[in-house]
Amino acid sequence: MEMVQVVFLTVLMFFVIVTVHEWGHYYFAKRAGILVREFAIGFGPKLFSYKRGETQFTLRLLPFGGYARMAGEDPELVEIHAGQTVAIRVKDGEVKKIYLDQLDNRKNVIRGEVEFIDMTDSLKIRLDVDGEIQQYPIHPQAMLVAKSQETQIAPRNRQFASKTVGQRAMSIFAGPLMNFILAFILFAIHLQMAGIPLENPTYVQIGEVSKDMPAAEANLKKGDIVDTIDGVKIGADYQKMIDLTSKSKGKPMKWTIRRGDEVFNVTLTPRTMEGQEGGKVGITPQLPTRKAGFGETFTGSGVAMVDTTKIIFQGFGQLIKQFNMDDIGGPVRTFEVTGQIAKQGIVQLTYWAAILSLYLGIFNLLPIPAMDGSRLVFLGVEALRGKPIDPSREGMVHFVGFAMLFLLMIAVTYNDILRLING
Repeated sequence: MEMVQVVFLTVLMFFVIVTVHEWGHYYFAKRAGILVREFAIGFGPKLFSYKRGETQFTLRLLPFGGYARMAGEDPELVEIHAGQTVAIRVKDGEVKKIYLDQLDNRKNVIRGEVEFIDMTDSLKIRLDVDGEIQQYPIHPQAMLVAKSQETQIAPRNRQFASKTVGQRAMSIFAGPLMNFILAFILFAIHLQMAGIPLENPTYVQIGEVSKDMPAAEANLKKGDIVDTIDGVKIGADYQKMIDLTSKSKGKPMKWTIRRGDEVFNVTLTPRTMEGQEGGKVGITPQLPTRKAGFGETFTGSGVAMVDTTKIIFQGFGQLIKQFNMDDIGGPVRTFEVTGQIAKQGIVQLTYWAAILSLYLGIFNLLPIPAMDGSRLVFLGVEALRGKPIDPSREGMVHFVGFAMLFLLMIAVTYNDILRLING
């Protein structure tokens, strides 16, 4: 049951972090009037999918990322050429559907040979229907049906490239921005759960209790306060507790414990742990804490954001100076570490989720081809020169960058699997 819970919490954490990131792209793209065709979490085969409004929401098998697919970013519609036979369905004087196959099986449609069609600017189609020329306006949300798949057309004003530099930049930057906001919130939640360490504690408080050790057998719990051991007052001197326990290997000891308003005695017999000397009862201390106030939570979360950001960039610097494949962790290692942290409890997992969310936001803003940072660089150049860079050149840069990242991910994942096999 514990393993199921750990796996569930691990998958849930990645789901939340990725969803928040992609929702940022989706929300600001919609605000700019861009048609978002698909909002997907994960990659690979579909597990679940439903359509709401203009967008297909999809959950895919591999939870390693996601995407918000916007109209105009990639070639997306089957082209219709003059002379091609199609069928159209007209309602209220406008074309609502354009069929490209199974034309003889379509009911309540007009079939004809295309003389002219524009699904981007003028939104018109002209057909030769049995020798008679007929022209119809195309509805801005008309559907193109081919191979039993419906795809909504994207007029130019609904495409990504038609928007201002600022609107496009915000649609891209919003993903990392949502990760920063999520990290701040998670750091704040962690601070509320973990509390603020007391400056001058007066007692030793039990943190983790190891399984199958004397403390666990005596039903000691996290948060218990050690008052006395064999009549000796412990106070805040954790080292005194260690010394007394270490010297009493194999000898019963009387511990006085405070748990809230309750005070009770337990008898513990310290024993050795593998690879260690002296008697042990299987507990680790935790710093006594107090509840954080609103202002302390706000500022503490900000400090955590700044400190963690510094550590992340220090890690990037070390990686550049001394590149080593063993220092890079892919999805396998990240899942492994997250699982280990999930076993420690929700408090530690919340802190780790905040770190990963912040890391994802920062990494996506690096000027690496195919990442959000690289796309923002291209938009910055466009803003400076007053015209966009050739889309084919930009697309090639992103394609090469994505291919290199994909190859690196394969190598890192292979290395992680080998490391697991070798223990």
